[in-house]
Amino acid sequence: MSRKIKIFLALVVIVVGGYVAGSRLGLSSSNGATDDFKDARAQGAIVAQDIVNLSNGLQTDLERVNKLDSEGNYAEALTATVELLKRTQEVKTKALELSEQLERMTGALADIDSALARQAALESISNRLALIGRLLSYSDYLGQLFASLNLRFSGQQLQENHIKNLIAQVNAEVTAINNFNREASQAMDRFDTIVEQGK
Repeated sequence: MSRKIKIFLALVVIVVGGYVAGSRLGLSSSNGATDDFKDARAQGAIVAQDIVNLSNGLQTDLERVNKLDSEGNYAEALTATVELLKRTQEVKTKALELSEQLERMTGALADIDSALARQAALESISNRLALIGRLLSYSDYLGQLFASLNLRFSGQQLQENHIKNLIAQVNAEVTAINNFNREASQAMDRFDTIVEQGK
């Protein structure tokens, strides 16, 4: 089992564990959510948007790496990828911050008295967890890209379109990150509607 999968599974266990622990408390709130849930939700949304913005910003740099590789300028492509990897560390830090907010939200789910609202909140949390999972894949592909460019720079032959395919995979992860973030936001919009209507 890869380190990436272990990290993701640990995050899932933390969040699910928080939900189970919160459910056993059996607490409820007349206003639909506790202040802790609301704060975690707000902070999590900000962090998730930061992740999306950072990931989208890196796409432009990936296009530059692809162009440099196509031109045979492997040294510059390698240098550009090193810079990408450095900036990816910031995204990983944001992912950890997001997981902390998701854990807080999950722990407060039992305080939401509406089953429909709870379901919408859990869907949002699940989508943000999936976002973190795709972010780990994104980082993994960037690492592979760096290793491949390093091999090419040292004169080794790679399969045709290998670099291009890796860049396409990174871009696919960015698209997935955007999609999961949008679905998480839509689920919270449903949550708000349900709470407002008192369902």
